[in-house]
Amino acid sequence: MRKKIVAGNWKMNTTVPEGVELAKAVVAKSADVPADVKLIIATPATHLVPVAEVVKGSAVGLSAENCADKEKGAYTGEISAAMVASTGAEYTILGHSERRQYYGETDAKLVEKTKLALANNLGVILCVGETLEEREAGKHFDVVKAQTVNVLANFTAQDMKNIIIAYEPVWAIGTGKTATAEQAEEIHAYIRNVLAEQFDAQVAEDTTILYGGSCKPSNAKEIFAKPDIDGGLIGGAALKADDFIAIAQSY
Repeated sequence: MRKKIVAGNWKMNTTVPEGVELAKAVVAKSADVPADVKLIIATPATHLVPVAEVVKGSAVGLSAENCADKEKGAYTGEISAAMVASTGAEYTILGHSERRQYYGETDAKLVEKTKLALANNLGVILCVGETLEEREAGKHFDVVKAQTVNVLANFTAQDMKNIIIAYEPVWAIGTGKTATAEQAEEIHAYIRNVLAEQFDAQVAEDTTILYGGSCKPSNAKEIFAKPDIDGGLIGGAALKADDFIAIAQSY
């Protein structure tokens, strides 16, 4: 049975002291979350070491928001997968829509990043999703399939045990448009079919696919009730411990 996961992506928010306090609040409230729901917080790189101390021994997992596509060397400002792992983090987010949009992240780079993350025993939260222009052109299935296959064709069914997929409806983020639970389920089911074609039915059934749209305490229950949605990659609501926990309690 695949894992239910609620992951909070803090993005470029909070100072280190603020992040430590937020992590402490999440850990303190984590006992109120159903035992079969895994909580993960993804913090800025500056926060990983102190937050790792906060979550140590708790049920809360720790993730980086990104890692480099190179193992080590003269890449000023980059943070390698080995560096991430050395902080105590267990996961990294890769291919987030903001990384693709603002920093030119390509599928080819994501292959290298994923290889390095897995080699350093990090779980990968791989993001896919289409823009408003792509959805309005009716290309959303093609775009999501390409992003999924272009990366995952380089990995095995065994590798997939350490890869989580997060679907982001980029077209519904900051555009005033809203993705319905039905639209989210449609794409999640499609991604699962893509995984079955690429690997097999068992991999498709076992892979956790998270919803990365605007998930809030008010709509989480409806979204999480869909059969192919296994949790959420939460943005803004993850910056308030009460909201983040309330979302996880929606199961």
